[in-house]
Amino acid sequence: MVSAALGLAVFGTATVATAEVKIRVQSVIPAKADEVFMLNDFANDVRALTNGEVNIEVLPAGAVVGVKETLDAVDKGLIEGGFAWTHYWSGKHPAAMLFGSPVAGAGVGIDNIAFLSWFQYGGGKELYDQLWDEMGMNVKGFMLQPVGPEALGWFKEPINSMDDFRKYRFRTPPGIPGQTYKDIGVASVAMGGGDILPALEKGTIDAAEWCCPKPDSVFGFQKVLKHYYLQGLHQVVVNADMYLNKDVYNKLTDNQKKALEVAANASLSKAISYRIYENGKALKDLVENHGVILHDTPADYFPAYMNAAKASLEKNAKENEFFAKVWQSQKDFAAIAVPFWAGAQASNAALGKAFADSVK
Repeated sequence: MVSAALGLAVFGTATVATAEVKIRVQSVIPAKADEVFMLNDFANDVRALTNGEVNIEVLPAGAVVGVKETLDAVDKGLIEGGFAWTHYWSGKHPAAMLFGSPVAGAGVGIDNIAFLSWFQYGGGKELYDQLWDEMGMNVKGFMLQPVGPEALGWFKEPINSMDDFRKYRFRTPPGIPGQTYKDIGVASVAMGGGDILPALEKGTIDAAEWCCPKPDSVFGFQKVLKHYYLQGLHQVVVNADMYLNKDVYNKLTDNQKKALEVAANASLSKAISYRIYENGKALKDLVENHGVILHDTPADYFPAYMNAAKASLEKNAKENEFFAKVWQSQKDFAAIAVPFWAGAQASNAALGKAFADSVK
């Protein structure tokens, strides 16, 4: 009787055991990048939350397909997952920019923390899920890593005005943020991260932006350029995300899907926390040990870029119904949230600046 009961218990356990799911996620950036470090942290959380059932293996850029083919490869099932920034796929749909890097804070004063409020509680996530259907992609997306605000960029000489800025061939991100630079007379050149430093060394471009102090220092900008400007508008908000082939996602259990959701929400918070400290350490090192000179961005840059960004947003909203829908959602959110958040942030900024000035 006892042996029969044990047999039933063992049989019962065997029937509920879940097979391991392996998900290969190819990044669009090298393995040493901070974003990949945080992506691996997300993968560790998923593994722990699923008791080892779901294992995400992070592959570096180009491991299976080329960087530009990453999303298509996920759609077709050549790889189970991909990792990039949503605006990388603006060529497939202009609204991708409104999720990956809504230019100039979507033109309505949204910073990365306010963006998360819109995404999680203001209807943004539902629109994000709809984006992949609008693209015709067989993909389930997960927003993971807020990055902004990004620095204006690196220059070989100081720039004191927009006239100075317009003298340089400047690497920018693809899509509307880069196009907006062209609209204000800057020779904007879009290129992938791995091509930037060689292009600077060869003189193909004269100046460049990538991200923030830590990722920029990992790329090695300080080796070829010394003048660094932190304040920029092109990517005040930046968000990196992971894409799973939807057939792979649909085969997961409800608990495994919930684990991905919970780990993604945790990643949104952890990425911001990680960035603040890591960028602070990197900026200190750049200035103190690598001869980097930190400058304030010329005042005439801000109205020029903001006005051009708004014009570009309005143009795209007129031309694309889904773009208009997403942007209207962001504007409606901003009308409620930004007056409060901007006022609250003014106190934070004044407090921080007072301490930063004392450190100088």
